[in-house]
Amino acid sequence: MVWGDQLLIILAGPILKEIPGATIIADVKSSRCSSEEIERRGGKPLMSRTGHSLIKTLLAETGAPLAGEMSGHIFFAHRYYGFDDALYAAVRLLAVVMAAKESIAGMLNALPKMVNTPELRIDCADERKFSVIEEVRARLRGVPGIAVQEIDGVRVNNDDGWWLLRASNTQPVLVGRCEAPDEVGLGRLTSELVRQLSLSGIDAAGIA
Repeated sequence: MVWGDQLLIILAGPILKEIPGATIIADVKSSRCSSEEIERRGGKPLMSRTGHSLIKTLLAETGAPLAGEMSGHIFFAHRYYGFDDALYAAVRLLAVVMAAKESIAGMLNALPKMVNTPELRIDCADERKFSVIEEVRARLRGVPGIAVQEIDGVRVNNDDGWWLLRASNTQPVLVGRCEAPDEVGLGRLTSELVRQLSLSGIDAAGIA
């Protein structure tokens, strides 16, 4: 499986050579590796809320040439119209591979190694899911040793890595994700996510 945030790094490379300093947009579920690699290649990473229309709007507002979601939606405004088109993204990917004379596997192997959960989906009624996010936000404010981003739900960064909790835009579920450099750190992050959900009365023990 090659995730959307990994594809975004590969697709951004040639664009950043052509347009140094360009803004590249990734959604809040994307790996820390994507923002770090975009920055390393001379771009300006920008985190967005998850959602097709939200990312397309931000792309237009910022003038960014490229945006992507972990789910696989890739939005090109570079030589294209600023919306997601799977066939066009596939052609652009083929062009990158041909020009690089390297396989996609080779490109991925060169990236920093991280361990992460898949997208974790926790059942939660529509009338409850946004209030759970607010409760978690309130508990996290002022906690030492963490940095909290509130672009879309809560994305909590600490020495182990990061974990995310957000409310789905379309379904009665909460969405979580965790990422760390190693399994030990990932376990601590996942346990903290489960603990925060438990404090709000949501049973998510099965995801740990």
